[in-house]
Amino acid sequence: MTVSYHDSNARMSQITIHNGTVYLAGQVPGDASDMRGQTEQVLARIDELLAKAGTSKEHLIAAQIWVTSMAEFDQMNAAWDAWVTPGRPPVRAAIEAKLAKPEWKVEIMVTAALPEA
Repeated sequence: MTVSYHDSNARMSQITIHNGTVYLAGQVPGDASDMRGQTEQVLARIDELLAKAGTSKEHLIAAQIWVTSMAEFDQMNAAWDAWVTPGRPPVRAAIEAKLAKPEWKVEIMVTAALPEA
C-alpha cells in the first residue's frame, strides 16, 4: 500500500493519503480575529486542502478541534455548524488547549474518505 505526501517540508505534510483515506495536519488561522473568524479561516483552508486531495467536507470521517478558551466555544460551534454538511457530521472531539502561537484561538485537524470512483 502506498502513502502519498503533499505540501510537505522537512517536518510535516499538510496532507497524507493512504488506502482511500485523507489525513490533514492541524490547520490554524492566518490572523488574530475573533474565535468565529478564525474558525471560518481554518474551515476554508480545510476545504482547499480536501479539494487538493480529491475529496470534500461531504466525506469527512473525523475531526479534532483545539480551542484556547471554552468561553468562546459557542463562537467556534457557530462557524462549524454553518460549515459542516447537514446530515453528514463527522465524529468529533474538542478540547481546550494552549496553542503554539498566542494569537491562535483554534486549530482543527480532519480525516476524510476519498469518494468512490
